[in-house]
Amino acid sequence: MLEISPAKVGHIIIKAREYDAKTGSWEGGGSTAEGVDSDSILEALTHDPTRVELREFIAGLNEDEQAHLVALVWVGRGSYSREEYEEAVETARQERTNPTETYLMGIPLLADYLEEGLEKLGFTVDEIEDDVL
Repeated sequence: MLEISPAKVGHIIIKAREYDAKTGSWEGGGSTAEGVDSDSILEALTHDPTRVELREFIAGLNEDEQAHLVALVWVGRGSYSREEYEEAVETARQERTNPTETYLMGIPLLADYLEEGLEKLGFTVDEIEDDVL
């Protein structure tokens, strides 16, 4: 049924949560005496290392894994039921027009949807995340 390892999905969930925790980029203020902005680690910058890592990880998945990842999101947000999972995978394969990493990174609550999708398919997310960490 699931053709992406739960550990890979767990890694994506963790990185997506790290990225979602960041705030929008802002200009000025907050610089320390050394000229380093102590709050910049929490800014969501275009070339943010967490964003880059997440994009590259998703891009590095094979097409089957990417289709299953998208299907998990759709099941997690309620667009498809658990019983319709295979249909969601086929739809993800057929309707792909943009890079999967671009599509997924544009979805608010990506980590929550992935977690919910895994749970609906019978996986224990806490154990998966513990294994990744």
